[in-house]
Amino acid sequence: MTANTEELELKDRLNLIEVMIAEGRRTTESWGSIFVVWGIAFYVAFAWFALGHSPWAWPITMVATYALTRVINARRRGGQPRTTMGRSIGSIWKAMAISMFILFPAIGLSGKMVDPSILTAIVATMLGISTAASSIILKWKLQFGCALIWWAVAVVSCFGTVRQSMIAFLVGNLFCHIAFGVYGFICEARRTSQGASHA
Repeated sequence: MTANTEELELKDRLNLIEVMIAEGRRTTESWGSIFVVWGIAFYVAFAWFALGHSPWAWPITMVATYALTRVINARRRGGQPRTTMGRSIGSIWKAMAISMFILFPAIGLSGKMVDPSILTAIVATMLGISTAASSIILKWKLQFGCALIWWAVAVVSCFGTVRQSMIAFLVGNLFCHIAFGVYGFICEARRTSQGASHA
């Protein structure tokens, strides 16, 4: 009797873990718009800096994008409670964003400018870490593939020219933010249409 009870309890726990992982994937898929917004923001900041060489291109674009992200999140949730898995994944990305917001202004203000390729390698590595952590928690191979792309960008940035580094970053951004975000849109739309057809 005890062995059966323990086996049922173990199955219940495994089912709960599977439900939480699926819930986390759904939450991440619902953030498709956030991935796309950040992907576009990176392109805007790159273009602004390349055309005007303004040192304010990145800080202004990133702060504006953060504000826009907050608005999108507030509207998207619409009063729905946040899930434990969603908070966990969100905290990984917040920690990465805070790290970037501390590191990059410090580098700029200290006068110890870094080679642009090395700066790109740092950004790509930080994005790779956040993406990988999310994918490992969610057991999501597609998202881990995005982490591999970010790490490849970091390697190219270390060994390539500044131009190769920038091209690698822009291509990585296309796949890991824009395409992944669009994939999230598609998954969420399918789920919504299936839910509507079952209702």
